[in-house]
This record gives sequence, C-alpha cells and structure tokens, in this order.
Amino acid sequence: MERDAFLAALDEGMAALARWEAHWPSFTPDPTTQVPPAQIRAVLAELAERLHDNYPFFHPQYAGQMLKPPHPIAQLAYLLAMRINPNNHALDGGPATAALEREAVAALAQMFGYPPTFLGHLTSSGTIANLEALWVAREMRPGRAIAYSSQAHYVHARACNILGVQGVKVPCDSAGRLDLAALERHLAEDAVGVVVATIGTTGLGALDPLPEILALARRHGAWVHADAAYGGFFALLAQQEPSPVPAGPLRALADCDSIVVDPHKHGLQPYGCGAVLFRDPAVARVYRHDSPATYFTAADLHLGEISLECSRAGAAAAALWATLRCFPLQPDAGLGPILARTRAAALAWAARLQGSDRFRLVVGPELDIVTFYPRVTPARASAISKATEVLFQALMTDPAHPIYLAKLAVDRELLAARDPTIVWDQPRVTVLRSVLMKPEHLALVETLHETVERKARAVLAEPASDAALA
Repeated sequence: MERDAFLAALDEGMAALARWEAHWPSFTPDPTTQVPPAQIRAVLAELAERLHDNYPFFHPQYAGQMLKPPHPIAQLAYLLAMRINPNNHALDGGPATAALEREAVAALAQMFGYPPTFLGHLTSSGTIANLEALWVAREMRPGRAIAYSSQAHYVHARACNILGVQGVKVPCDSAGRLDLAALERHLAEDAVGVVVATIGTTGLGALDPLPEILALARRHGAWVHADAAYGGFFALLAQQEPSPVPAGPLRALADCDSIVVDPHKHGLQPYGCGAVLFRDPAVARVYRHDSPATYFTAADLHLGEISLECSRAGAAAAALWATLRCFPLQPDAGLGPILARTRAAALAWAARLQGSDRFRLVVGPELDIVTFYPRVTPARASAISKATEVLFQALMTDPAHPIYLAKLAVDRELLAARDPTIVWDQPRVTVLRSVLMKPEHLALVETLHETVERKARAVLAEPASDAALA
C-alpha cells in the first residue's frame, strides 16, 4: 500500500471516529497532558532515526527469523481502535472489539474444523496461549505428566515448570518429528496425560505425525494439545486436493483437544496476537472465578471469564478482524494464495540447494522454512559450524547486496543418520536457516541462491577446509 493511500485511509478512518466522538459534549484537555507540536515532531524524528537500528524485516532480502511487518490493513485497523484503547478482558471494557474478537476467532476455529461450540480467544502471544492451554490440560488430566518433542518450543518445558507438572521430552526422528515409538513408551511408563504435538517446529518447520499421535494418546486416555503457533494457517492449503503441504497433520487438527496459533506470524498481524482454542466448551469450568469490579454488563459468559490473561488489547482483535475481511481464510483466495507462495519459495530453494555441490539440506522443508549447511572437507561438525558462521556474517555485511539469514543449532541425533560423513567432534552443529514467510520471497529465490553460492565461493575457498576456516 502506497504511503499516500495509507495516510488517506487513516485520515478517513479517524474522521469517522471523530464523528462518533462528536456525539458527546466537547471538553478541554487538561494542560498537564499537552505537548507542543514542535516537540512531538522532534521526538518522532528522533525515534525514526533510532528505528534505523533494525534489520530490514520488510524486505525479501531479509529471509532470516520469523519476522515481517503486519499488513497495512492490520496497521490501520489497530491504529483506529487504539484511539479508543478498548480492553477485551471485560465486556464493558470493549463491547465492540469483543464482538470483533468472537467473529475473528470463530473464523480460526472453522479453519481448523472445530465445531461451532468451541471455546477460544486471542492472547498477547503464543507463549501465553500455550501456557494457558497446558494449564487447562493440567486441570483436565490432574497429576499426569506432559510430553513434548525434543524439537518443541522451549515454552513447553518452561510452562511445565511454572505449572508444577512433570515434563517429558520425547526424542525425534531424523526429520525432526516426534518419534512415535518413544512416545508410546512414555505413555505407558511415565503416566503421561497430555501430549503436545508441534505443527511447525520453530527450527525446521517440521510437522509432528498428529494422526498417529492422536491414536496413541486416545488409547492411553491422554489429552492432545497442538502447538500450531507457526504452522497452523497452512491448514488452509491442506484443504486442497492434491495438498501442497503434508495434509495428515494439518487435517487432524480438527480432532485435537486444544490448538494454539499465532496470527502475528502467518496471519499478517502485529505483535502480539496469539490465539488459543478448545474443542470442548466444558473447559470453561477451569476458568471459573469472580471479579466484582469488572463483570457487571452482561449475564452471558464473556471473554474475560474464559481467559488466563486480564487486560488484553481490543485493538488486536480489530486488526485481525479487519485483515480477515480483506484476506478471508480460504485455500484459493484471501490468505491461501499468500501461503502457497511462501511454500513454493521454500520448495524452489530446497531444489536448488539439493543440486548444489556446496550445500546440503538438513531436511526437506514441510512448510516454508529451509535449513542447510556448507559442505566442508574434512566434514567435522566444528568446521561446518565455523563455515556457517563465516558465511552468515559475510552475507549480512555485504555492502552491495546483503542477505539476512538465521542460524540454527542442530543436535547430532537429528543429523547423524542423514549425513553419515560428519565427524562429530562436538555435540551440535550450527547450520543456516531461512524463513521464507513473505510471498515476495518466491520471486527472489534465484537471487537468494545465487548470492549464497557466490559468497560461499568468495569466503569459503574451493573446497572449504579446516585450514581455510582457521
């Protein structure tokens, strides 16, 4: 969206709000809150300069972490609602944005195949959403352990500590997915009552085998929580035939007891906007509490009575609602084609890396995350890690055409079987990681690959060796 169009849309929205504000008698703002216009301009100019100390998250040459700016419609909607600053904890704190939140969250639930009777709401982050989901799971399976994979986000181990629950880390297979045989042993031997399935691991974007996890868990009476913070929106593409993504884990989300998804990742939203959903509305009993100072405007159950957090920005609900009006949750329209391009970008780059004599893939991408590492001779883990670091820095600091990637520490257990040539002189190896979550990445794949190849030739020698990296 061009700057002039953005500002014109903002002006129109602010004018509409001003007409609403005009229904009340005018008043003079207290002088203690007033700031001279010249000072405001100076402070904002200084802030803009300070903000230059950032990586170019907006640009497709930034292909590192899970970072990108929110869509302009989300920015505009957030700014508009923030003018009022509603609080979606209590209904009287944000009646309009509470209604918008219900509509937006219902769309998320429908995307996953949940029944209309689900229970759910937005949160300030995926961290809080996962903590809340595991808190409810603990109450539904009291005294039982919580199992999660070795590739799961660290939030799950931390949540277990906070909740006072035993956490059981389950090893993964060579593709970074939870190992089913190991899970079955833990279910039988460790009194596991809750299983966390990760749908899009942070490091690799791997999808745990959810249909099989559900079958095992049900046999043992375990609750299944899906951490789909990163990969959840790809459920849209899994609705297609043939599916451009592994469909089984994404379609099985409909049968999970709870799901977490982060609209501030693939949902085009600003931080922080997470969401937690429960298939069975009976979990509302876990939230039961009283707050005589806030709950007085309606007899119906409202968002403040089914959330762990208290104050929550109603502007986040407004931003998500407005975005979904422009980009509906459909596989062939709205958000679906955006995800299709990020997925296609990952497949295209992975194909080029597979044909390269300088790089090896860690695993083939299941979503839109690509992980790879330089070939070195001899192939010691320490030498691969050093080559990765040299190339990472060289790409980022190139004065003419910088490329921003990320790094990932990979355990021996994950990579040893896939690359038996590696000599493990240290327990982990550092590899390059690229999150291709902007649809513009698809048009830049060739440039990204050629730049990485060219830089590798320049800084890693031919072929790379321990001596060259010393």
